[in-house]
Formats: sequence, structure tokens, C-alpha cells
Amino acid sequence: MIKKTLVTLFGLFLGLTLFAIGLLAVAVLMAYPKLPALDAVTRYNPKMPLMIYSSDDKLIGVYGEERRSFTKIDDFPLILKHAVIAAEDKRFYDHWGVDTTGVIRAAVGNVISGKIESGASTITQQVARNFFLTREQTFTRKFNEALMAYKIERSLTKDQILELYFNQIYLGQRAYGFAAAAQAYFNKPVQDLSIAEAAMLAGLPKAPSAFNPIVNPDRAKQRQLYILGNMLELNMVTREQHDAAAKEELFYQNGRSDVNEDALYVAEMARQIMYERYGEEAYTRGFRVYTTVSSQNQRAATAALRRTLNDFNRGRAFTGAEAYTDIGRFPAERFADRVAQYLSNFHAVENMMPALVTQADAQSLTLYVQGEAEPIQLQGKAMQFVRKAVNNAKMGERQVRPGAVLRVIKDKKGQWLLTQQPELQGALVSLDTQSGAILALVGGYDFYQKEFNRAIQALRQPGSTFKPFVYSAALQKGMTAGTSVNDAPLSLPGLGPNGTVWNPKNSDGKYAGFMTVHQALVASRNMISIRILMAIGVDYAHQYVQRFGFSASSQPRSLSMALGSGSTTPLEMARAYAVFANGGYRVAPYLIDRIYDDHGNLLARTEPLLAGKTAPQAIDPRNAYIMTHIMKDVTRFGTAASASSLKRSDIAGKTGTTNEQKDAWFVGYTPKLVTSVYIGYDTPRSMGRAGYGGRIALPVWIDYMRHALQGVPVSQQALPGKTVKIGGDYYYAEWQQTNPALPLDNRAEETPADELELLLDEEGVPLQPNNLPSTTQQPPSPPPSSSFDNLF
Repeated sequence: MIKKTLVTLFGLFLGLTLFAIGLLAVAVLMAYPKLPALDAVTRYNPKMPLMIYSSDDKLIGVYGEERRSFTKIDDFPLILKHAVIAAEDKRFYDHWGVDTTGVIRAAVGNVISGKIESGASTITQQVARNFFLTREQTFTRKFNEALMAYKIERSLTKDQILELYFNQIYLGQRAYGFAAAAQAYFNKPVQDLSIAEAAMLAGLPKAPSAFNPIVNPDRAKQRQLYILGNMLELNMVTREQHDAAAKEELFYQNGRSDVNEDALYVAEMARQIMYERYGEEAYTRGFRVYTTVSSQNQRAATAALRRTLNDFNRGRAFTGAEAYTDIGRFPAERFADRVAQYLSNFHAVENMMPALVTQADAQSLTLYVQGEAEPIQLQGKAMQFVRKAVNNAKMGERQVRPGAVLRVIKDKKGQWLLTQQPELQGALVSLDTQSGAILALVGGYDFYQKEFNRAIQALRQPGSTFKPFVYSAALQKGMTAGTSVNDAPLSLPGLGPNGTVWNPKNSDGKYAGFMTVHQALVASRNMISIRILMAIGVDYAHQYVQRFGFSASSQPRSLSMALGSGSTTPLEMARAYAVFANGGYRVAPYLIDRIYDDHGNLLARTEPLLAGKTAPQAIDPRNAYIMTHIMKDVTRFGTAASASSLKRSDIAGKTGTTNEQKDAWFVGYTPKLVTSVYIGYDTPRSMGRAGYGGRIALPVWIDYMRHALQGVPVSQQALPGKTVKIGGDYYYAEWQQTNPALPLDNRAEETPADELELLLDEEGVPLQPNNLPSTTQQPPSPPPSSSFDNLF
């Protein structure tokens, strides 16, 4: 009976086994043909971030959810391969895609526990899951995973599978693949990892969050020691190497990148352009974008702007804390780690380090400084700068209290001092006048503090920098550089607010009588600018200035246009002045020079409009030449005379200052290069006596141009045809033909010398008679059809 029972049970078991094998065979035969094709792994195209470069091949921006640096398997260090195999798949080189021994062990464990706790997934199965399947823990998914692993093993070599795994796997800190993880955690190339670092990274695939050494150092250490033990067991390391790696103290640098931070505004502009063109694919296809800016120009432009803003900020009162966080939520046992993690969200600018206040009273402050292991304490005079803000509830979120973020900087003696970033902002744009290529662009003091790009987004009044466009319109209408205009008060009924009388004034409140157009622009006289606009007509001038690229809606259709009361951006001003610089052609500013795919194939290249070739002609070349001749005197004798410190004869430009010194400008150029500088508060308010264009915007321009023009030979515009020179000024030849006999003894009335001595420029600086250009001969009269007698 016993024998019969055993035979029966054995037969039953054998039958069930054969039945199960049959079912499995049927399942395999039915499921295998339905498995997805392996194109995703055989033609591997990983999601690669958008990389943006300067014209001299410096990385200035990286964008994309998945930070990945694709690396061939042969370029990964052997110690990292060993660590990953020891952690994830000891028998990787021996199995057919599924580790049968591991499966049996996991199955027994799952039966005992009554639930699925482990799946014994091999590296090949993880590749199958990451590329084709979900992470749900079901028998169906595991069955399909095993089949996919087998299919992958039949199609790829072990090293090809490992290459996919090493580049695709998510490892925390937005890093995909071990090459990106080495940079994210240790800020070093993957080839430079130590045994201890390799073992730490090898522990991440199992659970990137749980074993993140920055967030969970204790759990990460346990996982690392487990992997090191496996490596010793598998003879991948010696006992000495194991012990040394177990004791090695690791230092994490939280993913610092090699991005050039002088061009962050430029990188963001390029990102937006790429997104408009490619949508979300811009962040995943590995585009390499080369811009027109050079890293050296960017460095010089950023330094010039920051230097001036810092100088203005020096001695200013404390404006309040930069940010606030509730440090009561930080766990006491890991307080310093949480502080460091919080401060990593801030960036040092001009050696001004972010610091978190942990204790604050009237006598002292305790702060944790980014990058410093121990807190610092400031007392007495060292905290005088912020004393009135300490626990001052009236300042709200800006008060200095525990949890406030301040800025500190070391002095020459190595002592920490409290400081702050300037509130005053600015922008600089530099263009190639012949093509419109943007050579440098800075949109503010600190991109991380505020991404608002003032170079292209700040619509501000240009003030007197707009006058040259009105004067250019006057030349085209029939005036000349030698035409005399009266600098006298004006009272214009109905043109003021609510229909009241408009009584515009010169900025210095003085009036000089008759002056030539040339002299008036050099001295930036408001009354003459208004009279010129009245003479040529507002509608004509409004239409004419659009030739320079200004939109009709950005400029008022009123006499205030003569004083620059419209709205414009630094980029628009640079583009407009480029017309004067290049001989009258309107070029189109552009930023992206060329785009490559992830394999280095050229996808697109900008073909710019070139002055004198393909760019449209905006104004008469003679007009551009005469305006440049006048504006050269602005940089010699006028409101921008300090530009002569560059010791060049090819510089021209114009300053601008709006009412109450709310906006300050200087736009200057040579025949090849134009640069626009704007300074002002984001919420307009007076900058005080320092807030004139020639005092605060011009120094930025000079500092930058000193670099940009280094080694560039002086060049002059070619004299256009049909242009005549009479005395010190240039005129259209047809004006002379209209009046061939110039009445040199019948000169227009000029400003007497004693009145000129009292004449001030727009910044209140006296202009002496010998500092103003003079006309030694009677200018030719305009054609009879153009009469301005009513104003002179």
C-alpha cells in the first residue's frame, strides 16, 4: 500500500510537473511573439540634455530632466563594473538573462513571507524593465520580464547590455547613468572614482532615494559595506583594498557643473529659442547649440556691470534678508547637513557667500556659511550693518532672525563681513554692426536672484539716447548739421497732462539762444530737440524712426518723443544704433549660430543679413555718416567725453537720462561694434545725482569696450558719395547745388561766447566755448521746399 501510494503521488507530481511545463511552454509560445521589438536597445538613443556653448566652445547651459553623459562601456573603470556586478548580479556573465539560482532563492523567501518581497532581477532583467515594462510587482510582469531578458541576451553581447544599464539607470540627484552620477555626487569624471566611491554609487540602483548618501548617509554606508563585502568574496578587491575603502571618508559636492556662469542670461535665451522650435524634444535629443557670444566678452561685460553696481551699492543701507526658512523643522541630529543642503540652493556671486542665520540678537549673530564646516559668529561693529533689522517685526520676511539668509564676504584680512547684493540693476548688449550677431549680453546683476532679462525684457524710457533718431529724421527732411535753432523756453497749450499747458525745460534749467544742430545734439538740449520735431512734423518722425526697428506702438505720436519718452529695450537700442554704425543698414540681431544633433551632425546654421549686402537699407548712408560725425563729438566734448579715455578716434555715441534720474543710458559704437548699456531700478525710482547716463552707464561701456576693442585697429566709415565738407561739418551735395554760391558773409546768428560759458550739458557739467564744435563757414541752405523759418 505504501509503495502504491508513493508511486501514485510520484505520478501525480510528474503529471502536474509536465502539465506545468506544458502550460509554461504554451505561455512562452503565445507571449514571446508578442514581445516588443528590441529597437529601443539595439538602436539606443538615450535622452540627452540640451547643451549650449559660447562661440569659443565653453559650456554655458545644460537643460533637461535627465542629466546624462553617454559613455562607452570600455570607458567605464573596471572597479565600477565590478562594484555594480557585486551589488546587482553576481552571476551576470554566466546566466542566460535570468539567474535561476537567484529565482529559486527569492521564490522560497516569497513563499515563506506570503508576499512578493524580492524578485532576484538580473541586470538584463532590469534593462528589460527600464526600457519596456513597468515596475509593478506581479507574476505576469515578472514572466514578461524574464522573456524580454532572454530575448535581449540573444541579440546583444554582455558588454552591450552592461553599456545600456550603465547609461540608462536612474541614480538620484537628477543623474541618469554612472557617468552623470560621478559628477552629481563627487564632481569628478567617472574614470577617477575610487573603490569606495564606486561601491557607494553601485548601491544606488536598488533604491536611489533610500541609499542617497547625501540624504541618507547611514543607510548608504551600510549598502556600501555590503557591496564591498561581495567584492571581497568574489576576489574583485584584496583584503587591504576592502579595508581601506570601508574606512575612506567620502566628500560630496552636490553636483557642481562646469557651466560658465557669466552667460546664464544668454543660455536661457538660447533655451527658449530651442524650445519654440523643437518643443519638449529640445531637452531630450542631445542638441549642441553654439551661440554667437564669446566667453571672454561675457566675462568682461559681466564684470563691468557688476563693478559699477557694486560701487553704487557701497555705503547703502541694509535692505533686508534675501530669503527665509523655518529652521525649526531641521532635525537636531543632522542640523548641519540640512543647513548645507538648504544653502546649496543659493549661489555665490562676486565672492558674496550665502549664509543662514541660526541665532540673532542685538549683540551677536551666528551664521552657517555655504562651504564652511563650522558656523561663524559676528559681534559688535561686524553686525552694525544689519543691527536695525535684527528681529524687527516691522520688516516682515526681510527681518534678520533665525532662518534668514544673508550675504557675507571676506575682507583682505580674512575676516567675514556682512554685505548685500545691490538693488540697482542694469543690462548690456553688444552687437556686431555688420551682421547683428550678439557678441555679449548681460541681463542683470545675478541671474539666480532674478531671471528677468533686462536686456530684452525691460521696456524703459531711452531719454536723450533717442534724440539722434529725431535728428536723423531732420537731416533727411532738409535740415543740416549747421542749421541754427533757438534754445529758448517753450509753452505749449493743451499738450500737458489733462490738456494743460506743457512747459518742457532743459535739464539744467538754462537756455543758450541760437545753436547749430550739431552743437545742440552734443550738448543734448531738450528745447532744440522739441523744436526740430515740431519743424519736421510728429507724424513724419514717428514713421521715420521705424526704419531703425522701433515698433509704432513703442513710441508716442507726440512731441515728447523728442525727449525719449517712449519705451525700448537695450537690445533694440543696440540694433537701432547699428544703423548709424554700419552706414545705414538694418541688421537683425541673432544669438544662435549653429545647431548640432547628438552625433555631431549639423542641423541648422544662421545666415545673417549683412550690411551692404543682404540687409535692407534703412537710411541714406550720408545721413548715417553725418550723424556719426556729430556723435563723435559727444564722446570728445559732450556728455560722454570720458569715453575719450579709450584714446580712439572711431568712437561715437549718446548718453541718456530720464526724469529724476530714473533711467540712465549710454549707447556707443565703432564701425564694427555697437554696445548699449542701461542702468535703473526694476521698480523705477530716482538714482540721485549719480544716476546720469554719463556718470553711471558710460563707465560700464568704457570698461567693456576697453576689453572688446583690445587689439582691434581704429577704423573709420568711408565717406559716402555726394557728400561735401564745409568747415567742420558734412552736408548732402544737393543742398550745395541748390545754393551754389554760399553767402559766407551772411551767417546765421550764433550763440554768443558769454552765453556759451553758462551752457550746461544734460548732467549739469559746464560746456566751455572751446569744447563745442564750431562752424567756421555758413552752412548751405536747405532746398526751397523745406522751410523752417518759423522756428529760427
